[in-house]
Amino acid sequence: MPASLINTAGLRCLLLAGSLSAVAGVPLMGSPPPVITVTDCFRPHVDPDDHWDLATVFALAYQRNIDLKAIVCDWPPAIKKPFRSPDVGSVALMNYITGLAVPMAVGSPEGMKSLTDTQPGADQSDHQGVNLIIRILRESASPVVIHVLGWCNDVALAGRKEPDLFRRKCAGIYLNAGMGSQHWQESPQIGYNEKLNPISYAAMFDLPCPVYWMPCFDDLEWFVAFRKENKFPASVVREFGTHFWFRHDAIIPHLSKRMKNYFAFMYGRHESSNWLHYANVETDEKLLDKLGPQYRQMWCIAGFIHSAGKTVLPDGRIVALEKAGNDAVFAFEGVSVTCDESGRTRWSLNKEARERFIFRVRNIERYEAAMIEAMKNLLLSLP
Repeated sequence: MPASLINTAGLRCLLLAGSLSAVAGVPLMGSPPPVITVTDCFRPHVDPDDHWDLATVFALAYQRNIDLKAIVCDWPPAIKKPFRSPDVGSVALMNYITGLAVPMAVGSPEGMKSLTDTQPGADQSDHQGVNLIIRILRESASPVVIHVLGWCNDVALAGRKEPDLFRRKCAGIYLNAGMGSQHWQESPQIGYNEKLNPISYAAMFDLPCPVYWMPCFDDLEWFVAFRKENKFPASVVREFGTHFWFRHDAIIPHLSKRMKNYFAFMYGRHESSNWLHYANVETDEKLLDKLGPQYRQMWCIAGFIHSAGKTVLPDGRIVALEKAGNDAVFAFEGVSVTCDESGRTRWSLNKEARERFIFRVRNIERYEAAMIEAMKNLLLSLP
């Protein structure tokens, strides 16, 4: 059967036994799954994890584990001063390093005002990112995976504008936001991504397609208290949170020259548009050496790997989901979840769920080390 005739319903039936649930991004007919990444990758950077995420997604595309169709970058939030711009330079640099030609669009400047808001008065430039998402879904021969790494506005708007298209052509949304605590009444805080526009975050759970929910933390109040009382490298891995951290010198010294320059271009806060120059200059080893003992927080890596139909073993090896069995350090499990307009979720595990899944750490002792090794090996594959 041609890939174009394989509908979303058929894709959703690709279930694995045990705790390894539905696989949104399993390649069809031997082809890598089409992927859109929606990020908040700015220059100068707000949080460097976004640039590590971007490099990891490009590594999966370079290895042909995914077909990276587009990068949509959020409109810079007003709460961050000075004003930043979407980091077109880093996307161009990753395209140059990998030999790919992934397009980039800018997200909407206005957040959703209600759960049904489609911003009918928006012009083409305001909905550049929204319209690109819709066009890629419409033109793709097979269902498309979407990763949401920043605020949820553009994907939520696209889904509201074209619900039937999302029902047919969105293989799954990996939603990196929210708190994984089940004690929502005792944990009133919400995280950064959902705080930017709680309504669009809530709207994500109403979309007519699979949602792979990846809470950033189990409990933000617990994490803040931990940071005040402890110092690195104590682990903060929790069962229903994607968070882990690593020392820069566990990865950066092992990278290719161009990848070192990619990170130096970002960490150096260079605002020059001359990205091609920075790809080929002598590496700023002094800057990278200074970064070495510092720690970087990460959240999104597991979703990238899972969307390619793969997972991570305790020793950090990336393997096909069907080969991992119960040894995978993380899984996605069925969940019943609701989210109110303030961005607070209520949820419970539900083995019968076929459209909603929650990230769960299955090996708390090995998760962090395994994810660091997996990310390192992906980035080492880049030229």
